[in-house]
Amino acid sequence: MAADVANPVRLRVPAIGVSTRVTPLRLDAKGRLVAPERFDRVGWNKAGPEPGEQGVAVIAGHVDSATGPAVFYRLRQLRKGDRVHVDRADGSTATFVVGRLARYPKSRIPNKEVYGSGRGAELRLITCGGTFDRTRRSYRDNLIVFAR
Repeated sequence: MAADVANPVRLRVPAIGVSTRVTPLRLDAKGRLVAPERFDRVGWNKAGPEPGEQGVAVIAGHVDSATGPAVFYRLRQLRKGDRVHVDRADGSTATFVVGRLARYPKSRIPNKEVYGSGRGAELRLITCGGTFDRTRRSYRDNLIVFAR
């Protein structure tokens, strides 16, 4: 098993012009990732692996806010082969390559496929997508980027 790596501090996704700080995120009482408080930053699931460690690391960010686009607004524009860089507290960088994007209804996320550990270090970037449900004040789907 790979040794622990330093915590993520910055996410850079050149293909969509993202460079932002990473903050730690906790899980709620039902085991769901709590969204970042700020719309211009992303958060990392501190209950899981750090990006670059063995397993699936998860970084989440908002797609928009009441005032306009948020940090992951252009996430849907990523394509296979695009690079994602995660700068860590020790000055090192973990680089991942986008393999695919998928959209799932929030009520039917295939947890094993999304969060299950594959081989080596993997990364998932997650934001909201699909239709906005005005009654629930939430998007119906999640957009997920699979990278390794």
